[in-house]
Amino acid sequence: MGPEALAQVLRPLQGMFAPADYPDLLQGLAEPDDAAVWRLDGTRALVLTSDFFPPIVDDPYSFGAIAAANALSDLYAMGADPLLGINLVGFPADLDRSILSEILRGGAYKMREAGAVVAGGHTTSDQEPKYGLAVVGIAHPEKILTKGGAREGDLIYLTKPLGTGVVTTAQKNDEVDEQDLDAAVESMVRLHRGAAALIDKLAGAVRAATDVTGFGLAGHAHEVAEKSGLALRLTWDELPLLPGAERYAREGHVPGGSRRNRSYYETWVRWNGGREEWQDALLFDPQTAGGLLLAVDPERRGDLERAFENSEEPLRRVGQAVAGESGIIEVI
Repeated sequence: MGPEALAQVLRPLQGMFAPADYPDLLQGLAEPDDAAVWRLDGTRALVLTSDFFPPIVDDPYSFGAIAAANALSDLYAMGADPLLGINLVGFPADLDRSILSEILRGGAYKMREAGAVVAGGHTTSDQEPKYGLAVVGIAHPEKILTKGGAREGDLIYLTKPLGTGVVTTAQKNDEVDEQDLDAAVESMVRLHRGAAALIDKLAGAVRAATDVTGFGLAGHAHEVAEKSGLALRLTWDELPLLPGAERYAREGHVPGGSRRNRSYYETWVRWNGGREEWQDALLFDPQTAGGLLLAVDPERRGDLERAFENSEEPLRRVGQAVAGESGIIEVI
């Protein structure tokens, strides 16, 4: 579902649960973020989210692993350690059940890699396979990372390259190079566990965080900017792209989600100079299990970059938080 439709269907719920009636709900519909947060006590909070979608790659095992990594991404974006997950499955009755076994095996492997357990699930019949998980993590209530903590002058970093939407669309169109698809799958199944551990050790260095998923870089950057009361200035030439992503975007392998994202979010995007259609396609490209977008205290820049470099975790500086109209994304 696109961002505009989602905002519309959620609107009736916003007045039903007054925040004052639920003081332990630290993040919910009133202050939406990557996951819901429920405070248990002074040192523990549960962090909960869910995500599921149809296959974006042909290999069932890889699809399961990607879906699990995508669901876990929301927990890592908020600074939580994953605890457990519940499988969410829609599957056609006439499809070989071994396919579902491989999907579930891929998801379970990623959950185990995250140090979490698959504790159950629910399966229903559907015309198209769908898979994902509801996942639960735990974090200190005072260490929760949100989208709204960026400050003027903060440096903006991204931990994964962009382009999963155009690469997987090229696959659906039978126009993808296998090595490009392999690189995209490798990126999507990579957990944020290592990056999240580094962020936790560098306490206070990261002031705001989100994961770049279905609303694309433009959409999720807008959320950080709007909730922080700032503008974000992104440097186009610094944006990391998956192998082949530019070529597939230029060739028109653009997913429908990219067009929906552009329709909704382009009102907040300002290009400094001219732009081409393929650049728009990548800026609004819906990501699956995309990178973490981080707003970092500039005085801690060296600490962060050295930590990521020493651990071989990917990291790219892509912009800066600047004074300006709340929610605006400048692309230079």
